Amino acid sequence: MSLNQSRKKVAVLISGRGSNMVSLLEAAKAEDFPAQIVCVGSNRPDAAGLQRARDAGIATFSLDHKRYGKDREAFERELHEELEAAGAELVVLAGFMRLLTPWFVNRWHNRLINIHPALLPAFPGLDTHARALEAGVKLHGATVHFVTAEMDVGPIIAQGSVAVRDDDDAQTLGARVLQVEHQIYPQALRLIASGAYKIDGMRVLASGS
Repeated sequence: MSLNQSRKKVAVLISGRGSNMVSLLEAAKAEDFPAQIVCVGSNRPDAAGLQRARDAGIATFSLDHKRYGKDREAFERELHEELEAAGAELVVLAGFMRLLTPWFVNRWHNRLINIHPALLPAFPGLDTHARALEAGVKLHGATVHFVTAEMDVGPIIAQGSVAVRDDDDAQTLGARVLQVEHQIYPQALRLIASGAYKIDGMRVLASGS
């Protein structure tokens, strides 16, 4: 069996510039990385990350969610078809700014992962950096987790933290957290694609832990 055949096939979904996608693409270049990125999709045809993926030789697709109005499931059914056509075995959300319905989440149960710019369960939702500063926390960071039907809730795969500085604002804090995201997302994908893990409640443990 060739290396590519033994690797898990991964689709990455984005809505913007795709900086986390780029970190995953870079990691997947390693000969021992257990996943290969087979496609990148977006709900925004103008997402800058699509061109970055094409420049890296990755197949792309876009489905403009606005065409579907309020029918989220119709959008997700077409998204599901695109992912299956690409042969995706895992789906990675990298700045994909759409709430997914239980219909979609259930079809990708334990095969759908997301990164969130906070140390979950703290600060789910939006504006995490400003909220962290307002709350006065001394540590902030990012979390990679399996996606469940409830927003920003699911077994935690990896976390990374940064110290909050006295002179931080939301922009400076967010920039340091983004660097952490770029570090932990490839690590988390390596673990899940390898299959060497188990889920224990809300924890994801490396096999043997």
